Amino acid sequence: MPSPSITPARIRAGRGLLKWTQGVLAHGAAVSVVTPNMIESDQAAPRANTLDATRSPLEGEGIRFIGDATEGFGVTMRPRPGDSAQTCPCEPGRRRASRAMRAAA
Repeated sequence: MPSPSITPARIRAGRGLLKWTQGVLAHGAAVSVVTPNMIESDQAAPRANTLDATRSPLEGEGIRFIGDATEGFGVTMRPRPGDSAQTCPCEPGRRRASRAMRAAA
């Protein structure tokens, strides 16, 4: 199954989940610093190899581009090994301590 197409909005969403600047993405993709800005603002129609270069560092950090034309497209982030207790407060029986509780300990 081919991977869902990458769009400017999905690139922005992936960066947002990782809390990356456009500069961080540009460095990881080995493209010019202005390239992510031009892609995300629809100022340019990027080549397929530029989109692949942009997709690669995002997916390498756990970003998944999901969906299809019928149900819609989206972005999600896979949990990193060892981070599940920190990032998923919904896990039964586990609660993340608040900052005040950790400071008091």
